[in-house]
This record gives sequence, C-alpha cells and structure tokens, in this order.
Amino acid sequence: MDSNEILKLDNQICFAFYACSREITKLYRPMLEKLDLTYTQYVTMLALWEQDHVTVTALGNKLYLDSGTLTPLLKKLEAAGHITRTRDRNDERSVLVELTEQGRALKENALDIPYQLACKLDGTPEEGAALLALMQQFLRRIQQGAAKE
Repeated sequence: MDSNEILKLDNQICFAFYACSREITKLYRPMLEKLDLTYTQYVTMLALWEQDHVTVTALGNKLYLDSGTLTPLLKKLEAAGHITRTRDRNDERSVLVELTEQGRALKENALDIPYQLACKLDGTPEEGAALLALMQQFLRRIQQGAAKE
C-alpha cells in the first residue's frame, strides 16, 4: 500500500470496527427501548444473566468497562429495580451486584432480541457464527498483544 493509501480512513481496521459498533448499537436501540434499556445496560444484563452475584470489578472486567462508566450504569439499573448492589461482608472494599426478581424476569422479554437482530442483518446463521468466531479470535490476539507489552 502506498503512502497516500495507508492513512485513508476506509483502510483502517479500527475505523471499520468503530463504525460497525455504532451501527449495530443503532440497530439494537428500538428493540431495547421496549425493555427500557440502553445498549450498555443490555450487555450488562446479559453478563448478569450469565453469572449473577458478581463483584463490580469482575463485571467491569467481563464487559471491558472501567468503574467510572460502570458505576453510573449500575446505579440506573438499580433505580429501575433490575439489580441490587451491596458491600461484600467478607471484603468491605468489594461491591456485589445481584439480579432482583424483576431483573431475572426481564430475561424472558429479551429472548427474542438476538433473532430480531439477525433478521435485520439479513445474514445466515452460518455467517453470523463465522463472524462471531473471527471477532473473538481478533479480540484474543489484541489481548495477547497487550499482555506482551
């Protein structure tokens, strides 16, 4: 690639990921409005439906969110009645996040969202699985590269 092409926006992997992320988030918005969740709240609930009763630190690590982003998000989910936050009795420095009955029940209302998104993307299940596998492989490579530094 010549020097005129190397810094073109459309030739940047980072920009393709950024643009896709924004566009996917837009596709989710109308579906999530029915649940009264933002996209970030939705992925937080996904993580909690997968593993409940976790520390804020563990949740932040799973979601790649720092505490400055996660804390206000958790406060909103708590105010909506989906979660509770309590100090860990064994370690006062840790805060535990737990789903409420309402938060667990919300999972039933979210079950159709992956299917709805797949329909909007007009792709095959095989294409979706292949793309997911490629993205996960790319993420692992990024993490391995960061670990080497």
